[in-house]
Amino acid sequence: MGINKKTTVMVVDDNGLIRFGLIGAIDLESSLESVGSAEDADEAIELYRQVKPDVVTMDYRMPGKSGVDCTRELLAEFPDAKIILYSVYESEEEVWKAVQAGVKGYLTKTAGAVEDVMEAIHEVAKGATFFPASINEKIESRRQHQDLTPRELETLKLLGEGKSNKDIAEDLDIAPATVKIHIANIREKLGAVDRTQAVVIAYKRGILQVQ
Repeated sequence: MGINKKTTVMVVDDNGLIRFGLIGAIDLESSLESVGSAEDADEAIELYRQVKPDVVTMDYRMPGKSGVDCTRELLAEFPDAKIILYSVYESEEEVWKAVQAGVKGYLTKTAGAVEDVMEAIHEVAKGATFFPASINEKIESRRQHQDLTPRELETLKLLGEGKSNKDIAEDLDIAPATVKIHIANIREKLGAVDRTQAVVIAYKRGILQVQ
């Protein structure tokens, strides 16, 4: 990066106040320059193709595709893209999905001051990563847990809806005995003593989310 070249930043967030606030803060930094903003993933991908920013700040939940989905698509097309997730959501599973997608940083809107976002942009632009201690703890905790299979996730979601084994079997078109196996596997992987605790743990970790 040339000595006088500013770091260009693209802001992606469906909340207009947050977009304008970040853009204003970015443009107050002499070494940064905002080069556009987007309200959703599709708009963000199209804008990225046009402006090729050095860094992207990305919201987690937006209408349509999530920030994680958008990150995956951007990195598939632009492997060198540097993306920072900036979100109100900080559950273990949400953070893990973002890290697995390839983000270079993760900040929460509730805990991260604007100064932290600016610091994260500078660090990520230099090729470093930026994960605060609280986020790193969630990442390390999640590393210790086993992934649920797609079918186990489907079963868990139906458990969260309060459905019986019979209902789950009908919904998934599988045998009741298979449902019992899935639930046993879910309990083991989540460290739960029963199905109720499995659902509680799933909500706490962000595997299941309140709609």
